[in-house]
Amino acid sequence: MTRHLIYNGFLHLTPNHHSHGYWRTPEGQIQYGYSKLDPYIHVVKTLERGRFDTLFIADVSGVYDFEHSIRAGSQFPSADPITIVSALGLATEHLGLAVTSNIIQSPPFAFARQLSSLDHYTNGRVGWNIVTSYLTNGFQNFGYDDIVPHDERYRWAQEYLDVTYKLWEHSWEDGAVLHDVAANRFFDRDRIHRINHIGERYKVAGPHIVEPSPQRTPVLFQAGNSTAGREFAVRNAEVTFLPSATPEAAARDIAILNDLARQNGRDPRSLKKIVTLSTVIGSTEAEAKRKQAYLHEYTDFDAFQAFLSGGSGIDYFNIPPETTLRELKEQYDTSEHVRSGFRRILERNPDVDLDSTWGGHLVKTALLPGRFAGTPEQIADEVQRWADAGVDGFNVVPITTLGWWDEWVDHVVPVLQARGLAQTEYAPGTLREKLFRTGDRLSESHHARTIGLQNASASRAQAEAL
Repeated sequence: MTRHLIYNGFLHLTPNHHSHGYWRTPEGQIQYGYSKLDPYIHVVKTLERGRFDTLFIADVSGVYDFEHSIRAGSQFPSADPITIVSALGLATEHLGLAVTSNIIQSPPFAFARQLSSLDHYTNGRVGWNIVTSYLTNGFQNFGYDDIVPHDERYRWAQEYLDVTYKLWEHSWEDGAVLHDVAANRFFDRDRIHRINHIGERYKVAGPHIVEPSPQRTPVLFQAGNSTAGREFAVRNAEVTFLPSATPEAAARDIAILNDLARQNGRDPRSLKKIVTLSTVIGSTEAEAKRKQAYLHEYTDFDAFQAFLSGGSGIDYFNIPPETTLRELKEQYDTSEHVRSGFRRILERNPDVDLDSTWGGHLVKTALLPGRFAGTPEQIADEVQRWADAGVDGFNVVPITTLGWWDEWVDHVVPVLQARGLAQTEYAPGTLREKLFRTGDRLSESHHARTIGLQNASASRAQAEAL
């Protein structure tokens, strides 16, 4: 394999992640086990058998709507992914474990403590998917009247990250852990510091009360395709998710991010760019197409529209199906929710015909998961097309939250490995070492390494005296 392609197994601790309605089929009823631990243990063992890099656990902190989403079990209920990481880490040896956590659900000090602890307990295999939350109900669950405006969420997120960076990277110096029996010093007191952060939203004294974990900072994942989102990615993310619907669109998106990274003094190679890969697998193309049609037949369109509406603030149920996407875009172009809603749909499908109808677009989009149907060889051809366009890997979306991974690992992975498109063995070390083939620390040019302590030279004496 000429370069390492990343494969994340996409998962949500919920009855139905993206396959709205498929639970009604005999095959889809495996979803009923969503609230048990054993099915997820099987998932991670299967992913590790297939040499996946990471289990990527999605999450939401609210409900998309109170009628269709709840009725259909569509990303509802949703268990807290952090609670399962230790168990999944015990069941695996190499697989990375990335959790989604948004900035509204936990104070940065508490969250930094949680992830440092998990990074210790998994020997350095933890990642964090940074999200700002896009559900109005999510904000309401944490005491807000409405969702915070789009760009303001990113400004908020930056301060949140800066607090965690100071705790993870700067509160403990290298060499602070002594275990020096002769000198009676378990730690070097002079190398452990308060962070003394005072910002717009947070006031955190420190120090970090967990010693540095194998990676210090977990591997940082993030998805953002607006202007603010891209700027946030090149400043913070190590792996970013592209909205690209075609390899050609991916090449354009990658070029934009690379240019932006250079403008910010960052090596573009330190930011991995990955895309969604959602497939229906068949022994023949005809079989794959039949399975795709079967999936489409059981799609719960009301639940799917609720999924789109909840994430955008736009009531798609009241849009006539003959409305063109161009008319829809113009109708909502002045809405604050556009950037976090309808525009996101367009950016994920940059080559969509704006004169096509909303009804037709919904039918096409509802085939997710399972956008591409083919044989393992055809899926490998598709992977090669994306790799040739410059993507660094894939977020592999299953048809069902549970039960699908064996088919991918048994039939697709061997073909990918034979073509040099997937690893046959794990590299040693932490998750960061496995993904980047470098050290277990953030790159020296990353914002977290350069931020330092606010006014450290002037305030350290004052902070220590508090």
